[in-house]
Amino acid sequence: MTPPTARDDIVLHVPALRAFALGLCRSPDRADDLVQDTMVRAWSHFGSFTPGTNLRSWLFTILRNGFYSDLRKRRREVADPEGAFVARLAVAPSHDGALAMREFLVAFARLSPEHREVLTLVGALGFSYEEAASITALAVGTVKSRVSRGRAILGDNPLPDRDRTTIAILSQSTTCEVASA
Repeated sequence: MTPPTARDDIVLHVPALRAFALGLCRSPDRADDLVQDTMVRAWSHFGSFTPGTNLRSWLFTILRNGFYSDLRKRRREVADPEGAFVARLAVAPSHDGALAMREFLVAFARLSPEHREVLTLVGALGFSYEEAASITALAVGTVKSRVSRGRAILGDNPLPDRDRTTIAILSQSTTCEVASA
C-alpha cells in the first residue's frame, strides 16, 4: 500500500472548506460551488503546492481568493432576471434603414408626379390637406383623392415591421431628397 500524499489529503479538508465558504457566501448553493471551484483549482495547480507546507492554509487561500474574485465579477454585473435591461440595449442594425429607404424610394419613384407631389406635401412635410391644396392650386377633394390613391399604390404601410427610429430617419431622408429634387 502506498503512503498517502498531500494530493490524497485534499478531500480531508472539504468539510472545513465548506464551513468557511458558508461563512463567506451565506448561501449553501454558492458555498458548494465555491468549494468545488477550489477543489478543481487545487487539483489542477497542485504543482505550485510546496510539499511540507500547510495544505489546509493553501486550500483556504485558494477558496478565499476565488470568493473575492467572484465578488469583484458580480459587482460589475447587473441583475436582469426578466431581460428588461437587455431588451433596452438591443440596437437595430443600421443597414435596415438604408435598405428600407431604397425600397421606399423605388416604390415612390413608380408613382406619378401628381401622387408624389401630394404625398410629399401631406405625408413627408406634414402639410394639411387644405395647405397642400393651396400650394398646388387643386381642390381639397382632389388632394385627398391623390393622397389616398398614392398610399394605396404604395400599400397601406410601405415600411412594415419598422421601428419608430427607422421610420423617423426615413421620413427625414425622404423630405431632404424630395425637397432637393
